[in-house]
Amino acid sequence: MNSASELKVGQVIRSKAGRDKGEWLVVTEIIEPDYVGVCNGINRKISNPKKKKVKHVAKTNYVSSLITNKLAKGIKITNSDIRSVLKPYNKKVIDEVNEEMHV
Repeated sequence: MNSASELKVGQVIRSKAGRDKGEWLVVTEIIEPDYVGVCNGINRKISNPKKKKVKHVAKTNYVSSLITNKLAKGIKITNSDIRSVLKPYNKKVIDEVNEEMHV
């Protein structure tokens, strides 16, 4: 991935580098051609998004209609919205860890 033009606001991504490596995040803003703002709604809030290099994220094909619809209508996005978008991704990770521990 070379530029932020390949990502969309509301898209779910996974961090490939940094302290948040492996975490699921949502793109909340396109900052520069090489940077995006990302949040997870828990330790990285919508009020203080993480500035992340595009080369340090792995994109998914999922773009949240909840986020894009709210933005189109001019409605404020909440941390709860971000958490609800990421819930299926985080649940999958927890399930995989539990399976590994019981093997």
